[in-house]
Amino acid sequence: MGTFNLTWHNNFTPKGLATPAFPGAVAADKSFNGVTEWALGVTRWFEAGLYLPLYSRDKNSGWGIDGVKLRTLFAVPNADERRFFYGANFEFSYNARRWDATRFTSEVRPIIGWHLKPVDVIVNPIVDTAYDGLGNLEFVPAMRVAYNFKSGWAAAVEEYDDFGPLHELLPPGSQVHQLYGVVDTTWKTWDIEAGVGIGLTNGSDRVTFKLILSRDLNRSRGGANGSKATASQQRRSLAGPSPK
Repeated sequence: MGTFNLTWHNNFTPKGLATPAFPGAVAADKSFNGVTEWALGVTRWFEAGLYLPLYSRDKNSGWGIDGVKLRTLFAVPNADERRFFYGANFEFSYNARRWDATRFTSEVRPIIGWHLKPVDVIVNPIVDTAYDGLGNLEFVPAMRVAYNFKSGWAAAVEEYDDFGPLHELLPPGSQVHQLYGVVDTTWKTWDIEAGVGIGLTNGSDRVTFKLILSRDLNRSRGGANGSKATASQQRRSLAGPSPK
């Protein structure tokens, strides 16, 4: 509680979808995307976050600002110390025209997980909304299975999917299914996560690299949930796959 954390998310897609999702949109192929995430542990069960700035560069339009996100994370207290844990993360986005055809969107990320020591299993049955009706909710689940070594390293497999709107799922070949191999460790005051993602369908980017750097800018009472783990370590062991 009281910990202020900075996380810098980065990904680069050397081989991705070349056709923009809509006219003027950022094209994934050879694009670089990044965002700095500022997070504050308000209570033992609530964390507030801000994604700013969210930016990208693609081969068509160059550098640009893509919007801003507010995040609220609710979780059972001391989730990183429990065998079974649960919570929910909510994101509220204001999007630039180059990033999304809809100006306002949101994500609801339920969190269900097990710390089986040394294995973590975390499932996120995520839905996205553009505030255009329940039938148009998009089902975009994610999952992480990690093995935590005594050395402090962790190796994980993460999956990111997009099945399309609930009222009419996309054909299998048009769905997004990406499988990532990820490693995590802590170096001095920084938590580091790096991974490579491979697309499994024609609707997926073929290859994506991700790098996430995170550190607590202050420490208060042992971290956001009252344990010795850094805030970013707790969030990684709680919420599942991080933004790609």
